[in-house]
Amino acid sequence: MEVLRHVYDPELQMDIVELGLVYGVELEPDGRVKVNMTLTSPGCPYGPELVAEVKATLMMARGVKGVEVNVVWDPPWGPEKMSEAARLDLGFDV
Repeated sequence: MEVLRHVYDPELQMDIVELGLVYGVELEPDGRVKVNMTLTSPGCPYGPELVAEVKATLMMARGVKGVEVNVVWDPPWGPEKMSEAARLDLGFDV
């Protein structure tokens, strides 16, 4: 998760972990990483760019041999998935 804090949503200028877009990261013993993540909406124009950046960022981490990113829609993303700091930065009530 810490490595993914370097991946920013280009529209909101905030990392995808703080935005609550990463639902899970699993490191396999053989060095493969599986990521379940979502987007703020199914029509997000930056979706392919974010997925590619997640893969590229994780591949730079020591010991990572491969990355599989699954974009999931269940549970749907909403502002409640964001960290408290992210909600404050974006003007949501906490």
